[in-house]
Amino acid sequence: MFRKTGNRESGIGNRRRARWRFPIPDSRFPVFALLLALAGCGDGKTPLVIYSPHGNYLLGMFERRFEAMHPTVDVRWLDMGSQEVLDRLRAERINPQADVWFGGPHTIFQRGVRDSLLESYVPSWAAAIDSTSRGRGGYWHSAYETPVVIIYAAQALTAAEAPSSWDELLEPRWRGRILIRDPIASGTMRALWGYIIEREARRTGDTAAGFAWLRRLDAQTKEYVLNGTILNQKLVRQEGVVSAWDLPDVLLNIRDSFPLGYVFPRDGSPGIKDAIGIVRGTRHRELARLFVEYIGSVEAQLLAAREVARLPARTDLPADSLPAWVLDVRRRMVPADVDWDQLDAHASEWMAYWDRNVRGKGNR
Repeated sequence: MFRKTGNRESGIGNRRRARWRFPIPDSRFPVFALLLALAGCGDGKTPLVIYSPHGNYLLGMFERRFEAMHPTVDVRWLDMGSQEVLDRLRAERINPQADVWFGGPHTIFQRGVRDSLLESYVPSWAAAIDSTSRGRGGYWHSAYETPVVIIYAAQALTAAEAPSSWDELLEPRWRGRILIRDPIASGTMRALWGYIIEREARRTGDTAAGFAWLRRLDAQTKEYVLNGTILNQKLVRQEGVVSAWDLPDVLLNIRDSFPLGYVFPRDGSPGIKDAIGIVRGTRHRELARLFVEYIGSVEAQLLAAREVARLPARTDLPADSLPAWVLDVRRRMVPADVDWDQLDAHASEWMAYWDRNVRGKGNR
């Protein structure tokens, strides 16, 4: 039986990824084991495979809801970073193993579109999100908006003491006290890096200014951390006291009594469009469409906002049905002025340049 196990446990860093009794094979190796497992469902249910960075809470919740609505469907998901999803879909292009790509910055989805990894499908809720949340050609649509915020160790700093802007991260008092999620593997951090480069280029006319800014931040940075879970652990242990991360994850950790706080930077929070799309070549096209329809439904949007701290992309939800934190975000957050087309066009080359010429070189 090819099933996932694992549940959300209390304690720092225990937001676990799905585990599979027959592991999904590495993209570099043959996929016959996965095909055999999917074909051999003893309960006769149809598998619907989701690749997603959204984590155990959200994916497990929607797995249960969708299976209750469709008892003949067995929802299976693999939780990985958004860049990892893209890499895996590229490796599986000839023989796709997933049906739905659920979650990740729309800039990464755009790269998937260019690589012909997604199928066009316009869900019934598309008109309920703004035009910037819909990909050209219908290849992706935003389910959520994900603000990037400054986070801090609440046992070490108060909100008044924490940096209140991105530029404040460059002040001498934060040297050696900043932790950063590794941008190469993180769609969230890639978006933030791209915003900084594009912002500085708009100000000076040259992308060199953005890389100079990131080089100064590199000199301040104690460590580039492998993933968000480790980042949270290290902040709680005060191995560093300041970072940048996505608001939903921070809110979930605070709900779980992690001593963390967050600040909306006064110079603007990039609001990442968190997308969903159907994998080109899916074996279960109609089921994939049903899943996309459900994720953007009023029920699922409110459920995600109330239970897993997701900021809905739909603009037609009544204010009195939304949790207080959503209204607070919409009241207090300063949206950053981001040229997403520029980020889409140049993100890969910018990140490659940063990795070769900036990472670890801030003190040189």
